[in-house]
Amino acid sequence: MALSFGASLKDRVVQEFSNLLIFRPLGYLVARLLYPTPVSPPALVLLHTLLGLAVAYLIARYPELDLISALLLQLKTVLDNADGQLARLRDEADELGRYLDSEADLLVNAALFGALYLRTGELWFTLAAFVLFTLILSWDFNAEYLYQAARGQPFRPQAPGPDTFGLRLLRGVYALVFAPQDRLVRRLERALFEWLTRGLNEERKQALALRWWNLWSVAAVVNCGLSSQFLFMGLFLAFRQPGSYLTFVLLQGAYLGLVYLWRILRFLIIRSRP
Repeated sequence: MALSFGASLKDRVVQEFSNLLIFRPLGYLVARLLYPTPVSPPALVLLHTLLGLAVAYLIARYPELDLISALLLQLKTVLDNADGQLARLRDEADELGRYLDSEADLLVNAALFGALYLRTGELWFTLAAFVLFTLILSWDFNAEYLYQAARGQPFRPQAPGPDTFGLRLLRGVYALVFAPQDRLVRRLERALFEWLTRGLNEERKQALALRWWNLWSVAAVVNCGLSSQFLFMGLFLAFRQPGSYLTFVLLQGAYLGLVYLWRILRFLIIRSRP
Protein backbone atom coordinates (compact mmCIF):
# COMPACT_ATOMS: atom_id res chain seq x y z
CA MET A 1 0.00 0.00 0.00
CA ALA A 2 1.20 3.52 -0.85
CA LEU A 3 2.39 5.47 2.18
CA SER A 4 2.68 8.79 0.37
CA PHE A 5 1.41 12.08 1.74
CA GLY A 6 -1.28 12.12 -0.94
CA ALA A 7 -2.56 8.71 0.17
CA SER A 8 -3.09 10.07 3.68
CA LEU A 9 -5.28 12.97 2.60
CA LYS A 10 -9.04 13.06 2.83
CA ASP A 11 -10.56 13.25 -0.66
CA ARG A 12 -12.02 16.74 -0.63
CA VAL A 13 -13.26 18.97 -3.42
CA VAL A 14 -11.33 21.92 -1.96
CA GLN A 15 -8.69 21.63 0.75
CA GLU A 16 -8.63 23.86 3.84
CA PHE A 17 -5.52 26.06 3.56
CA SER A 18 -4.40 25.66 7.17
CA ASN A 19 -4.68 21.89 6.82
CA LEU A 20 -2.86 21.73 3.52
CA LEU A 21 -0.02 24.04 4.59
CA ILE A 22 0.40 23.15 8.27
CA PHE A 23 -1.68 20.48 9.93
CA ARG A 24 -1.84 17.77 7.25
CA PRO A 25 1.95 17.71 6.68
CA LEU A 26 2.57 17.54 10.43
CA GLY A 27 -0.21 14.99 10.85
CA TYR A 28 1.36 12.90 8.10
CA LEU A 29 4.67 12.83 9.99
CA VAL A 30 2.85 11.58 13.10
CA ALA A 31 0.93 9.00 11.05
CA ARG A 32 4.08 7.69 9.41
CA LEU A 33 5.82 7.37 12.77
CA LEU A 34 2.86 5.47 14.19
CA TYR A 35 2.20 3.35 11.11
CA PRO A 36 4.38 0.37 12.19
CA THR A 37 3.24 0.58 15.82
CA PRO A 38 0.17 -0.93 17.49
CA VAL A 39 -1.30 2.55 18.12
CA SER A 40 -4.74 2.68 16.53
CA PRO A 41 -6.61 5.68 15.08
CA PRO A 42 -9.24 5.50 17.88
CA ALA A 43 -6.40 5.72 20.41
CA LEU A 44 -5.27 8.93 18.73
CA VAL A 45 -8.85 10.24 18.92
CA LEU A 46 -8.85 9.55 22.65
CA LEU A 47 -5.49 11.29 23.03
CA HIS A 48 -6.40 14.48 21.18
CA THR A 49 -9.78 14.58 22.93
CA LEU A 50 -8.10 14.47 26.34
CA LEU A 51 -5.63 17.09 25.16
CA GLY A 52 -8.47 19.34 24.02
CA LEU A 53 -10.22 18.98 27.37
CA ALA A 54 -6.94 19.79 29.13
CA VAL A 55 -6.62 22.96 27.03
CA ALA A 56 -10.14 23.97 28.03
CA TYR A 57 -9.20 23.53 31.68
CA LEU A 58 -6.08 25.66 31.24
CA ILE A 59 -8.03 28.42 29.50
CA ALA A 60 -10.60 28.51 32.28
CA ARG A 61 -8.24 28.32 35.25
CA TYR A 62 -4.82 29.61 34.21
CA PRO A 63 -4.92 32.81 32.09
CA GLU A 64 -1.18 33.22 32.59
CA LEU A 65 -0.68 30.03 30.54
CA ASP A 66 -2.59 31.23 27.46
CA LEU A 67 0.44 30.87 25.19
CA ILE A 68 0.91 27.25 26.31
CA SER A 69 -2.82 26.66 25.81
CA ALA A 70 -2.54 28.08 22.28
CA LEU A 71 0.35 25.77 21.41
CA LEU A 72 -1.33 22.71 22.90
CA LEU A 73 -4.46 23.52 20.89
CA GLN A 74 -2.39 23.37 17.70
CA LEU A 75 -0.91 20.04 18.81
CA LYS A 76 -4.45 18.81 19.35
CA THR A 77 -5.26 19.81 15.76
CA VAL A 78 -2.19 17.98 14.43
CA LEU A 79 -3.27 14.79 16.22
CA ASP A 80 -6.87 15.31 15.07
CA ASN A 81 -5.61 15.26 11.50
CA ALA A 82 -3.19 12.41 12.16
CA ASP A 83 -5.87 9.95 13.29
CA GLY A 84 -7.64 10.10 9.94
CA GLN A 85 -4.38 10.09 8.02
CA LEU A 86 -3.20 7.01 9.89
CA ALA A 87 -6.51 5.27 9.19
CA ARG A 88 -6.25 6.06 5.47
CA LEU A 89 -2.63 4.88 5.27
CA ARG A 90 -3.65 1.60 6.89
CA ASP A 91 -6.88 1.39 4.88
CA GLU A 92 -8.80 1.38 8.17
CA ALA A 93 -11.06 4.40 7.60
CA ASP A 94 -14.57 3.31 8.55
CA GLU A 95 -17.92 4.44 9.90
CA LEU A 96 -16.86 3.99 13.52
CA GLY A 97 -13.90 6.33 13.12
CA ARG A 98 -16.01 9.00 11.45
CA TYR A 99 -18.61 9.07 14.21
CA LEU A 100 -16.07 8.80 17.01
CA ASP A 101 -13.99 11.69 15.67
CA SER A 102 -16.99 13.96 15.03
CA GLU A 103 -18.50 13.38 18.46
CA ALA A 104 -15.18 13.73 20.27
CA ASP A 105 -14.66 17.06 18.50
CA LEU A 106 -18.08 18.24 19.62
CA LEU A 107 -17.21 17.40 23.23
CA VAL A 108 -13.97 19.39 23.00
CA ASN A 109 -15.68 22.30 21.24
CA ALA A 110 -18.29 22.52 24.00
CA ALA A 111 -15.57 22.40 26.66
CA LEU A 112 -13.55 25.15 24.96
CA PHE A 113 -16.52 27.47 24.67
CA GLY A 114 -17.42 26.67 28.28
CA ALA A 115 -13.91 27.75 29.21
CA LEU A 116 -14.30 30.97 27.23
CA TYR A 117 -17.51 31.66 29.13
CA LEU A 118 -15.72 31.17 32.46
CA ARG A 119 -13.00 33.58 31.31
CA THR A 120 -15.35 36.25 29.96
CA GLY A 121 -18.46 35.85 32.11
CA GLU A 122 -20.54 36.53 28.96
CA LEU A 123 -23.04 33.66 28.95
CA TRP A 124 -25.33 34.65 26.08
CA PHE A 125 -22.52 36.05 23.97
CA THR A 126 -20.58 32.81 24.35
CA LEU A 127 -23.66 30.67 23.72
CA ALA A 128 -24.48 32.59 20.53
CA ALA A 129 -20.89 32.19 19.35
CA PHE A 130 -20.93 28.44 20.08
CA VAL A 131 -24.21 27.91 18.21
CA LEU A 132 -22.90 29.87 15.23
CA PHE A 133 -19.53 28.08 15.41
CA THR A 134 -21.31 24.71 15.27
CA LEU A 135 -23.53 25.84 12.40
CA ILE A 136 -20.55 27.13 10.41
CA LEU A 137 -18.78 23.77 10.77
CA SER A 138 -21.96 22.05 9.60
CA TRP A 139 -22.18 24.40 6.61
CA ASP A 140 -18.59 23.60 5.68
CA PHE A 141 -19.36 19.86 5.79
CA ASN A 142 -22.61 20.13 3.84
CA ALA A 143 -21.33 22.53 1.19
CA GLU A 144 -19.15 19.71 -0.09
CA TYR A 145 -21.98 17.19 0.25
CA LEU A 146 -24.32 19.35 -1.85
CA TYR A 147 -21.63 19.95 -4.49
CA GLN A 148 -21.14 16.22 -4.96
CA ALA A 149 -24.86 15.39 -4.72
CA ALA A 150 -25.57 17.81 -7.58
CA ARG A 151 -23.15 15.77 -9.70
CA GLY A 152 -24.35 12.35 -8.57
CA GLN A 153 -21.04 11.64 -6.84
CA PRO A 154 -20.69 9.64 -3.60
CA PHE A 155 -19.78 11.71 -0.57
CA ARG A 156 -16.76 10.44 1.35
CA PRO A 157 -17.69 6.75 1.09
CA GLN A 158 -16.46 4.72 4.06
CA ALA A 159 -16.42 1.05 4.91
CA PRO A 160 -19.13 0.13 7.42
CA GLY A 161 -17.79 -0.91 10.80
CA PRO A 162 -18.77 -4.08 12.67
CA ASP A 163 -22.28 -3.80 14.08
CA THR A 164 -21.25 -3.47 17.72
CA PHE A 165 -22.97 -1.74 20.61
CA GLY A 166 -20.38 1.03 20.45
CA LEU A 167 -21.08 1.75 16.79
CA ARG A 168 -24.84 1.72 17.36
CA LEU A 169 -24.38 4.16 20.24
CA LEU A 170 -22.26 6.51 18.14
CA ARG A 171 -24.78 6.31 15.29
CA GLY A 172 -27.52 7.24 17.73
CA VAL A 173 -25.61 10.25 19.03
CA TYR A 174 -24.87 11.37 15.48
CA ALA A 175 -28.54 11.01 14.53
CA LEU A 176 -29.55 13.06 17.56
CA VAL A 177 -26.94 15.83 17.35
CA PHE A 178 -25.49 16.10 13.84
CA ALA A 179 -28.19 14.78 11.51
CA PRO A 180 -30.65 17.61 12.34
CA GLN A 181 -27.93 20.15 11.47
CA ASP A 182 -27.29 18.38 8.15
CA ARG A 183 -31.01 18.35 7.33
CA LEU A 184 -31.37 22.03 8.22
CA VAL A 185 -28.49 23.17 6.01
CA ARG A 186 -29.49 20.96 3.08
CA ARG A 187 -33.15 21.97 3.24
CA LEU A 188 -32.30 25.66 3.41
CA GLU A 189 -29.91 25.36 0.46
CA ARG A 190 -32.36 23.38 -1.63
CA ALA A 191 -35.31 25.61 -0.74
CA LEU A 192 -33.31 28.67 -1.79
CA PHE A 193 -32.36 26.95 -5.05
CA GLU A 194 -36.01 26.06 -5.73
CA TRP A 195 -37.02 29.66 -5.11
CA LEU A 196 -34.30 30.99 -7.41
CA THR A 197 -35.29 28.56 -10.19
CA ARG A 198 -39.07 28.83 -9.85
CA GLY A 199 -40.86 28.63 -13.19
CA LEU A 200 -38.07 26.74 -14.93
CA ASN A 201 -38.32 23.23 -16.32
CA GLU A 202 -36.45 20.33 -14.74
CA GLU A 203 -33.80 20.13 -17.46
CA ARG A 204 -32.88 23.78 -16.95
CA LYS A 205 -32.90 23.31 -13.16
CA GLN A 206 -30.50 20.37 -13.39
CA ALA A 207 -28.10 22.43 -15.47
CA LEU A 208 -28.31 25.38 -13.08
CA ALA A 209 -27.78 23.14 -10.03
CA LEU A 210 -24.17 22.73 -11.16
CA ARG A 211 -23.80 26.52 -11.13
CA TRP A 212 -25.46 27.00 -7.73
CA TRP A 213 -23.44 24.25 -6.03
CA ASN A 214 -20.07 24.96 -7.61
CA LEU A 215 -16.45 25.06 -6.46
CA TRP A 216 -16.87 28.62 -5.21
CA SER A 217 -19.76 27.61 -2.94
CA VAL A 218 -17.41 25.09 -1.30
CA ALA A 219 -14.29 27.27 -1.31
CA ALA A 220 -16.16 30.16 0.34
CA VAL A 221 -16.65 28.19 3.57
CA VAL A 222 -13.88 25.56 3.51
CA ASN A 223 -11.49 27.81 5.43
CA CYS A 224 -13.99 28.11 8.26
CA GLY A 225 -13.30 24.47 9.16
CA LEU A 226 -12.23 23.22 12.56
CA SER A 227 -8.48 23.36 11.93
CA SER A 228 -8.69 27.02 10.91
CA GLN A 229 -10.99 27.82 13.82
CA PHE A 230 -8.49 26.40 16.31
CA LEU A 231 -5.62 28.15 14.56
CA PHE A 232 -7.37 31.50 15.07
CA MET A 233 -8.46 30.61 18.60
CA GLY A 234 -4.81 29.90 19.35
CA LEU A 235 -3.77 33.28 17.93
CA PHE A 236 -6.29 35.10 20.11
CA LEU A 237 -5.07 33.14 23.11
CA ALA A 238 -1.44 33.94 22.31
CA PHE A 239 -2.32 37.66 22.38
CA ARG A 240 -4.24 37.19 25.66
CA GLN A 241 -7.56 38.08 24.00
CA PRO A 242 -9.67 34.90 24.25
CA GLY A 243 -12.91 36.85 24.49
CA SER A 244 -12.19 38.53 21.15
CA TYR A 245 -12.35 35.12 19.51
CA LEU A 246 -16.07 35.09 20.30
CA THR A 247 -16.48 38.33 18.36
CA PHE A 248 -14.45 36.80 15.54
CA VAL A 249 -16.87 33.85 15.36
CA LEU A 250 -19.89 36.14 15.25
CA LEU A 251 -18.28 38.13 12.44
CA GLN A 252 -18.07 34.89 10.49
CA GLY A 253 -21.87 34.87 10.58
CA ALA A 254 -21.84 38.22 8.79
CA TYR A 255 -19.32 36.82 6.33
CA LEU A 256 -21.60 33.86 5.63
CA GLY A 257 -24.44 36.29 4.92
CA LEU A 258 -22.26 38.16 2.41
CA VAL A 259 -21.33 34.86 0.77
CA TYR A 260 -25.01 34.10 0.24
CA LEU A 261 -25.71 37.56 -1.12
CA TRP A 262 -22.85 37.13 -3.61
CA ARG A 263 -24.00 33.63 -4.59
CA ILE A 264 -27.57 34.79 -5.18
CA LEU A 265 -26.58 37.81 -7.27
CA ARG A 266 -24.16 35.74 -9.31
CA PHE A 267 -26.76 33.02 -9.83
CA LEU A 268 -29.42 35.49 -10.97
CA ILE A 269 -27.02 36.79 -13.60
CA ILE A 270 -26.33 33.23 -14.77
CA ARG A 271 -30.04 32.40 -14.83
CA SER A 272 -30.82 35.45 -16.98
CA ARG A 273 -28.55 34.19 -19.74
CA PRO A 274 -30.07 32.02 -22.47
